[in-house]
Amino acid sequence: MDPGPLILLLAAGALYWRAIAVLRRRGREISRSRQAAFAGGLAATAVGLVGPVDTLSEDLLSAHMVQHLLIADLAAPLLLVGMRTPVLQFFLPRPVLVPLARRRRLRRLLGTVRQPLVAIPLFVVTLYGWHFSFAFEAAMGNAALHALQHFCFVGGAILVWWPVIEPDRARMRGELWKMGHVLAARFIGMFVGMAFVITRAPVYTGVYGDRAREHGLSPLADQQLAGGLMLSLDLLVIVFAMSFFFWRAGVEHDRTERATG
Repeated sequence: MDPGPLILLLAAGALYWRAIAVLRRRGREISRSRQAAFAGGLAATAVGLVGPVDTLSEDLLSAHMVQHLLIADLAAPLLLVGMRTPVLQFFLPRPVLVPLARRRRLRRLLGTVRQPLVAIPLFVVTLYGWHFSFAFEAAMGNAALHALQHFCFVGGAILVWWPVIEPDRARMRGELWKMGHVLAARFIGMFVGMAFVITRAPVYTGVYGDRAREHGLSPLADQQLAGGLMLSLDLLVIVFAMSFFFWRAGVEHDRTERATG
């Protein structure tokens, strides 16, 4: 087992619950639902990077896809929900946070890449770029590139989810444009999964060869399963996001009506 991901997960957990303790001493309690969301994000990342899924990803493209879905599509939004302000402001120790906050160029850059019209193109370039055969096979053959691939997927997911979840605000707004944002990002990303399903020949033979047969699958069936998993999760996220933001918009409308009435 590679200790690197485990160390990072333990460090992230320690920083989070340190922030919770600091806020509690200041009289601010963080809801258990937010803490559970962060713990769920860490758990999804751990399942993806530490254990059987990571081992199977060396033989099965479908397992590798499960790994990416866990650490990016599931863990990223959960972590952002758990990190919502004021936790976000206390997550890093003050000696680290203050110098970073004073870097105006860094703040402007982060503010720019989080904008929906910038975040979605960056997400698309990252997603498609790493799934070209030359890039995917290079990552599988080099540990540093593989770690960079994971970092890019997680970073791209965080950029896409940031304007929707708004962790820098104390309360998530229920604006209907967020449904379009999620729909656009997921719909564009679905074409990768579709390509895996409809392509009639294995695409990453330089990485996986016939190793899928050791697990009772043909290489093509393994690839189609990977694409099916991507499409299924995309559809679930779209349905959930549309339902949630319709409900959230209705709640805020009723709140406004009561305040003005």
